[in-house]
Amino acid sequence: MNNKLTPRYLIIGVALVWALWALWPTIRYNNLSDEQKETMKVEGTLYNLESKIIKQGLDLKGGMHIVLEADIPTLVSNLAQNKDSKFERMLEEVQVQLVAPDADFFVLFKQAVTDNNIKLRRYYNEYGASDEDILAGLEEEADDAINRVLEILQNRVDQFGVSEPTIQKQGGQRIIVELAGIDDPERARSLLQSTALLEFFIVKSPDLTNDILLRIDNILKGSDELADIASLTDTTEARSTEPAPLSEDKTVSVSELFGEPDVTEASDGDTSSVVVDERLFEERPFSSLIRGAQNDIIVPEANVYAIKKILAMPEVQEKLDAGNGQFLFGNEPTEVTDLDGNKERIYRLYYLEKEAELTGGVIEEANATIGGQGGGASGQSVVLLSMNGEGTKQWARITGSNVGRRVAIVLDSKVHMAPNIREKIPSGGTQIEGFANMNEAKDIAIVLRAGALPAPVKIIEERIIGSSLGSDSIKKGTNSILIGLALVLVFMMVYYKWSGSIANFALIWNIILVLAVLASLDATLTLPGIAGLILTIGMSIDANVIIFERIREEERKGKTPKSAIEAGYSRALSTIIDANITTLIAALVLYQYGTGPIRGFATVLFWGILISMFTAIYVTRTIFNTFTQRKGLQRLSI
Repeated sequence: MNNKLTPRYLIIGVALVWALWALWPTIRYNNLSDEQKETMKVEGTLYNLESKIIKQGLDLKGGMHIVLEADIPTLVSNLAQNKDSKFERMLEEVQVQLVAPDADFFVLFKQAVTDNNIKLRRYYNEYGASDEDILAGLEEEADDAINRVLEILQNRVDQFGVSEPTIQKQGGQRIIVELAGIDDPERARSLLQSTALLEFFIVKSPDLTNDILLRIDNILKGSDELADIASLTDTTEARSTEPAPLSEDKTVSVSELFGEPDVTEASDGDTSSVVVDERLFEERPFSSLIRGAQNDIIVPEANVYAIKKILAMPEVQEKLDAGNGQFLFGNEPTEVTDLDGNKERIYRLYYLEKEAELTGGVIEEANATIGGQGGGASGQSVVLLSMNGEGTKQWARITGSNVGRRVAIVLDSKVHMAPNIREKIPSGGTQIEGFANMNEAKDIAIVLRAGALPAPVKIIEERIIGSSLGSDSIKKGTNSILIGLALVLVFMMVYYKWSGSIANFALIWNIILVLAVLASLDATLTLPGIAGLILTIGMSIDANVIIFERIREEERKGKTPKSAIEAGYSRALSTIIDANITTLIAALVLYQYGTGPIRGFATVLFWGILISMFTAIYVTRTIFNTFTQRKGLQRLSI
């Protein structure tokens, strides 16, 4: 090999090796049987594999496409005070006009206010003195309501176990929800339209928590299902991960009212591995799967599935009911680092009272702000809660009788936080702190307000795509790629002979590289994406056709193969670049302003064009240069 070509081959080789590495998880996943997938799910390794594969969109996998609409007129009506018949008639007129496709509620509402000579301050005096201020405040309330609905839906969708769900706003009042792989429409409708449930639970003491862990261990040791449970864990490497006992100390933060336990500390046990000691597992089957840190129970992500299966056992549920308790997981995983620098994702597991002390219906406001001077949270992001009269009385009783204990804030059966109660709170005004930044505080404020949905939500459009249709789409899409590819390959070999084979080689690697990029970007492949892939095949070959025709022209002028190749690539390059740049611009515009499948098409087209320039120009030129180094080459097979 010519030394001058060595760097080019190294670049090509690295690109091809990377492409195979990026596609290997997808190849491996698609070759797994259902039993193998279940085994990997139990072992906690399926999630890592699924995160690296090319995901299938709704049109390929099947599922549900739902469009929800928030009832903004009802929201505005509920916010009004001292409503009269004149105000009600105006709202009814606006609702009638909303039937128009492009109708905007606030535009119509503002016009109706002017036409009916209505003074908004009479009904919305808390939003300002002028109509402009009041309308701006109502629009902000409507936008906030949509954000709260989005938070509720995200929590609800998590219960489906759907990977890559699409939940996004459309305009100011609508939300699009796409659930790939869902084939139970009734359950989906019920779950999406139901109201989120916010609850406050008292966290049980460390003594009671340790006692229930021991009881569960005893149940498992005498259970016939112990062998099945043992299969949930890898005991091939003996490593002790015995959890540290839950401490009796009550760690508090700088808050005057609440204290946030430190969630950044690594556990006392080794959190770098999810394997358990075989002897320890036999003695304490349940406790060996968890670890302790301060007052928290830590569950490595790989052990979550096994823990849930154990807690779902009838004998365990019976014991939990007898103890008037329940286990709930934290809302989000936390990444911890041990002393060796190894990182691991963990979940918090909480042992709570069975009955909620308070529900979110009593919360009137939850706002993110900056802590004032004189407090422990001065200058920090905090969330301020206010409750209604009944909630204030109950909260005073709860906090007064549980000083020093922790209260878990639970939304949709997931613990968002479990701060310590520092003192009795008689006013109903509560401060929560310990947030990383203001965005996190705002997110929690949305979660806390989500208990009382201000705007009704209704399904205005629903499409069910069956899994059989999705499979049929995959089959037809795959066949279209294979047929189109085969026709192109045959044409190039017949018309351009050996040079056509070089172009075919570059084309195949072009497709592989595009798929590798999609896998690396965690992209979702849809039918429009397949269309983009087919278009990429044509665009890639088009570049080689232009180059080959230029080379033929140079050969007819009597140039040597080496000179003809150099001149052909040089003269064709500007044409190819100009054509591809215009296509890239179109792809960028589609990605910027498109949604869903349109973005999928634009993504495939964009990367397909970029990669085709690499394969059709750089790769083929390198191969041609290799052949022209041979002595005695008089004519190209083109």
